[in-house]
Amino acid sequence: MSVELWLIRHGETEWSLDGRHTSWTEIPLTEHGRKRAEELRDYLQGTKFAAVLVSPRQRAQETCRIAGFGDVAVVDDGLQEWNYGESEGKTTAQMREKYGPQWSVWNSEIVGGESVEQVGTRADGVIARAVAAAGADGKVALFAHAHILRILAARWIGLPAVDGSKFALGTGSVSVLGYERETRVVSRWNRSFEGE
Repeated sequence: MSVELWLIRHGETEWSLDGRHTSWTEIPLTEHGRKRAEELRDYLQGTKFAAVLVSPRQRAQETCRIAGFGDVAVVDDGLQEWNYGESEGKTTAQMREKYGPQWSVWNSEIVGGESVEQVGTRADGVIARAVAAAGADGKVALFAHAHILRILAARWIGLPAVDGSKFALGTGSVSVLGYERETRVVSRWNRSFEGE
């Protein structure tokens, strides 16, 4: 198979710049985030996608639109960022003040939000829909957010959702999941355009 899933993280926002957990809060891109989306447009120009799926959140949709795919994108609710519950809008440091130095979204209870396993189940659904849309040898673009895309990458290669913690992912980046023969692989990861 030569199916490829192109994971495209939205551009920078004020909250991503500050390290605040952002799931359902609507935060626009910064000027720098819009510039990164323009760089994505230049990089992706001429790439043919069998389908383009986008998170319903404003920052992902704005990135998708600026990158030139807004007219063909289909909203996929499965691409929403992890529901962080009470940690929405807070930094890891703020959560550690409350719960102790070991707190992490990856290994702590998310009060009022989703567990990492629940996000993994959503990621599995997105993978199934993207593979179906790709056909035998197509590419599908997924415009979304850091944690859901990291978890999606882990699930793609058969790892538990929590192992998404091992994949760093910058704003405005492109990663590609694909196949080596019949084995699912991470073909490219965290391609950034900073300073190019």
